[in-house]
Amino acid sequence: MPADWPELARALHPLAEPPGGPGWNVDEIHDLLAPDLRPAEAAVLVGLVPRDEGTRVLFTRRNAGLRQHGGQVSFPGGRVDPGDADAVAAALREAHEEVGLGRTDVRPLGFLDPLSTITGFRITPLVASVSGDFVARPDPAEVEEVFEVPLDYLMDPGNLTRRVLSYRGRTREVLEFRYPAQRIWGATASMLFNLRERLAQARMRGR
Repeated sequence: MPADWPELARALHPLAEPPGGPGWNVDEIHDLLAPDLRPAEAAVLVGLVPRDEGTRVLFTRRNAGLRQHGGQVSFPGGRVDPGDADAVAAALREAHEEVGLGRTDVRPLGFLDPLSTITGFRITPLVASVSGDFVARPDPAEVEEVFEVPLDYLMDPGNLTRRVLSYRGRTREVLEFRYPAQRIWGATASMLFNLRERLAQARMRGR
């Protein structure tokens, strides 16, 4: 557990109790989903890396040539395959395939709330501690860049932008961070927002 974020354990769903139900944001996108949609399960790894200057968060920037979400910033992750035992196994497998993260370099800590996407996925974010000695080996077919952002920066409400746009008949809000030339937005920014909200709730319970 990152020493500079002692309330993190209280903020996460325990590994032994994965969160159920639809994504926490499903009410915001319900009109974009087919009524009979059965969402596909996916998992991502929210990697926290201890550094001398504080905890940092691991990101990838996807290959610009990919058909879906090319060039976008994301967490390592993807669809839960039939051979995956659970969301933890899926997140670790995808992180290994995308950035070369070995099992000995990572320690799962717990889950954030699931997130629903307009593309029909229910994403389970696994928060994990990543060894500071880890050296990324990105798969160039999927990942153009691996980089880190300070957790303090991402948890500061002043660094989160809410962009309002009109999409399919109504006004919607898209969350976004800029650091400094990286655009972290959409589902990835929403998962970070969920982490911030859960940390705030954990602090209140700890008083």
